[in-house]
Amino acid sequence: MQPEPLEKKPEPGPMQNGLPTSPPAEDTKDVDEEAAQGTVPSAPPLPPSPPPPPPCSRPKLVFHTQLAHGSPTARIHGFTNVKELYAKIAEAFGISPSEILFCTLNSHKVDMQKLLGGQIGLEDFIFAHVRGETKEVEVIKTEDALGLTITDNGAGYAFIKRIKEGSTIDRLKTVCVGDHIEAINDQSIVGCRHYEVAKMLKEQSKGTPFTLRLVEPKKAFDMIGQRTRAPKSSEGKMVSGKETLRLRSRGAATVEEVPNEFEERAAKKVDDLLESYMGIRDLELAATIVEAGKDKRNPDDFAEALDSVLGDFAFPDVFLFDVWGAIGDVKKGRV
Repeated sequence: MQPEPLEKKPEPGPMQNGLPTSPPAEDTKDVDEEAAQGTVPSAPPLPPSPPPPPPCSRPKLVFHTQLAHGSPTARIHGFTNVKELYAKIAEAFGISPSEILFCTLNSHKVDMQKLLGGQIGLEDFIFAHVRGETKEVEVIKTEDALGLTITDNGAGYAFIKRIKEGSTIDRLKTVCVGDHIEAINDQSIVGCRHYEVAKMLKEQSKGTPFTLRLVEPKKAFDMIGQRTRAPKSSEGKMVSGKETLRLRSRGAATVEEVPNEFEERAAKKVDDLLESYMGIRDLELAATIVEAGKDKRNPDDFAEALDSVLGDFAFPDVFLFDVWGAIGDVKKGRV
């Protein structure tokens, strides 16, 4: 008898530790290899976050402005110093920045109590005074002082801030507060600071005539014929509310709290001393001097600090001592 053929057994599969293993799933090999190589697909990446906004170097504050002799109202913003302010005003009204002599706050009149300096209240209304008629005046100096107080607009124009009653200039009725001093004896002084102009006027010889070329601000109808004088005291920058925009010649403008009572009183005392010694009145300059001296312990430290920030002025020693005394008096409540 023929033996029945044996049933063919399947070939043994691969062995591991002497035991058969099951065949791997079809995609397991690929996954295992990817895992071994560290390339297992991860979750899809998050979309990139938007870039941070650029730093804002100019305060986003909007101010209303008009030309002092009459105009529609314009809105301006994005300035950090007086020159940029004038450029913005000029752009709004289609004029050249060189046409603007100075600005007042909350009044269209030539009022030196409301003169714009280095600070603007956040709700102040700005009036720009532009060039009007040019006039020439012959002056004969009969005393050591002419009786003028000079300031400047921070953009190259010096002008008359005060006329002392009974002085040489007071007798010349064509010279008015607010007149821009454009030239002395045909020498242009455009671009000079107020203390430089005051020094030139002091250096004029007594008894020798000299000529002032003046530019008066253009006036509205209700101001024609006025000859404004600034009061003897309390001249300064207008601020409103609790915060002001402080304009700086270097760096960005900043919004600051209104100065405290000590700083205001001390600055007014120093402003009086500036007029007495230098023939200029500048409350913003006075505030800078107070800031330099309020934390100093002796006059030498004060003089060194002042020289570091205002060395160009070359203040005389007697002025520094008087300023140091005035600041001390205000600190101790004697004034």
